[in-house]
Amino acid sequence: MSKTILLIQDDAAGAKAVQKALLGSGDGTLRIEWVRRCSKALERLKGNGTHVNGVDAVLVDLFLPDSRGIETFERLCKAANDIPILVLSTVRNEDTAKLAVQRGAQDYLLKNQLDGHVLTKALRSMIERAANAEALFVEKERAQVTLDSIGDAVICTDAAGLVTYINAVAEGLTGWSRKEAAGRLLADVFRVINVDSRILARDPLGLAISENRTVNLPPNCILVSRDGSEAGIEDSAAPIHDRRGNVTGAVIVFRDVTASRAQSLRMSHLAQHDSLTDLPNRILLNDRLIQAIGMAQRHGKKLAILYVDIDRFKHINDTAGHAAGDQLLQSVSKRLLDCVRSSDTVSRLGGDEFVILLTEIAYAQDAAITAEKILAALVEPHRIAQLELHVSASIGIAAYPQDGTTAEVLLKNADAAMYQAKECGRNNFQFFKAEMNQRLRERHILESDLRRALERHELELHYQPKVNLRSGEITGVEALLRWRHPTRRLVPPALFISIAEESGLIVPIGGWVLREGCRQAKAWQAAGAPPVSMAINVSPVELRARNFVAGVREILAETGLAPQLLELEITETFLMQDSLSTGLVLQELKNMGIRLALDDFGTGYSSLSFLKRFPIDTLKIDHSFVRNLTTDADDASIVSAVVNMGKSLNMGVVAEGVETNEQYTFLRNHDCPEAQGNFLGQPLIPGAVIDLLTQRMPAQTSLFDKRSVR
Repeated sequence: MSKTILLIQDDAAGAKAVQKALLGSGDGTLRIEWVRRCSKALERLKGNGTHVNGVDAVLVDLFLPDSRGIETFERLCKAANDIPILVLSTVRNEDTAKLAVQRGAQDYLLKNQLDGHVLTKALRSMIERAANAEALFVEKERAQVTLDSIGDAVICTDAAGLVTYINAVAEGLTGWSRKEAAGRLLADVFRVINVDSRILARDPLGLAISENRTVNLPPNCILVSRDGSEAGIEDSAAPIHDRRGNVTGAVIVFRDVTASRAQSLRMSHLAQHDSLTDLPNRILLNDRLIQAIGMAQRHGKKLAILYVDIDRFKHINDTAGHAAGDQLLQSVSKRLLDCVRSSDTVSRLGGDEFVILLTEIAYAQDAAITAEKILAALVEPHRIAQLELHVSASIGIAAYPQDGTTAEVLLKNADAAMYQAKECGRNNFQFFKAEMNQRLRERHILESDLRRALERHELELHYQPKVNLRSGEITGVEALLRWRHPTRRLVPPALFISIAEESGLIVPIGGWVLREGCRQAKAWQAAGAPPVSMAINVSPVELRARNFVAGVREILAETGLAPQLLELEITETFLMQDSLSTGLVLQELKNMGIRLALDDFGTGYSSLSFLKRFPIDTLKIDHSFVRNLTTDADDASIVSAVVNMGKSLNMGVVAEGVETNEQYTFLRNHDCPEAQGNFLGQPLIPGAVIDLLTQRMPAQTSLFDKRSVR
């Protein structure tokens, strides 16, 4: 059966392109009627009968000679009633098209991406959806809903707002029995207030009846039960009609979301705060710093950044233990907070590094007063358990605007000044000065050496096994980069990876790592080892590089490694940066058969919605959560939550940094699928991996031989 499409477009060439695209699709059941003006389209849509004179769908360019933008859609939407509308848009006007979709359009298509298949599919799909929706509506109006059979709370009223029905779940939440609630005003039974203002929320059922539409409560509403107890709820209220379309009452469906709201707030808080000290993390600090710079610029004010590093903290951590080290960091954070105003920000970047943002200072030298208070506060003994720990700090200060006008520059310069404070004997503060930046000079030397590391064959890969915690089998290995410097010996990645990323060297180095890892995996197979996945960390700099995907494809073809055996590990930070292009890159990799893992999960800023938007296969729980999971209930809860979330989303989960039998046992008992860490196997040189790949680890007792490669 043919369908009539009303095409509204002033551009004759564009209209012909649409007609040509439909003809080219081979679907002869779609008939085009073309008008060039909105007014002509409105005339065509006037009249009576099914689908308004036989128009089944509208295809419209919103920018017409007599109507432009969202106004065009609103006029057509009013005239077309229930006829589906598909918007044609240019890239420049894509925001307007998106707004139209938000206001009721079925979808939009970009003109420069138009082809017969896509257009025909879109038109057919929306016509079918409209027909199905109409049929479903008619069916729902005729059917009697068995309200007491669903798990959500349900309340029905008549047109006067008197309760006619309340199901068992609603009885429990409101405190009113079905018999007591019947015949009462809804406001007596269903008392809802705004959590912030404590003001009664507008009656959703009354609104649904009066406006004859489905409505929802505003966010953050709570239900006050008959006994005064409160529960956060979400709801949807809709009118009930008779056969003639008259409103005879309304039904509201609602659920208790107290626990999920609390969890959402906690996850949001964790995303922006350090899990150990509860101070703002780097993400939140950066947001506040950018805002503070904007305010300072507008009002001609100054601000200062204090970069605080605890002197010789690693020594204390190693001698007193990680637990004492964590408590010491908590003690330090409290003293830092006591030294600043409530309007200032104290943040922890990680490890023993803190950054303090002083807003609206009169003079840069005012920061010195705060620095002196901090130094004096920190040198006082810290009583941790049975220990009395003594620490000092090195503080670098950078001020806006003289030391930088962006968040990145200010933090970098404060960091450089902090290193100068260490060079000056520690337990002091230094203002940033370009000529005293010894750390930057050292980085330049290291960068210069790094540029020659590839050609001198100084880079090498070690491989750490990933283990199935149930079977004990090695499921894969992670390639870990090492730099064997001619004079510095084995340089830790922490010292040169950031330099490589900032200088752009990470791209050729990353290419070498990828090629070498794939080559080695194939070589192990050739030597008789079973195929295992090769996990390789990829930095955001590499992923944003031009032709990255093509380079990966070329390496796989060159080495002969099956794409399914390659797993690329990315960070949450990369997901947050330009999510559109990020999604395209990841989807291309996924289409090749490559697996994708989200590294250090839980330490970044991405929301759970990002996990649904990107083709992630595996979540890697960051070692910072694994480290204390047997002693910290919060970390244990987070690890368990991530494991369960992975199951729910059908994703793999790997726990990183397993260092003890207690951690291993906890993860295994909580059904964590896979793990890696020195307890299960230290990073090995390539020649030592073959033996492991032909062995099997007993599930309970015996562990991998920890062969050192240092």
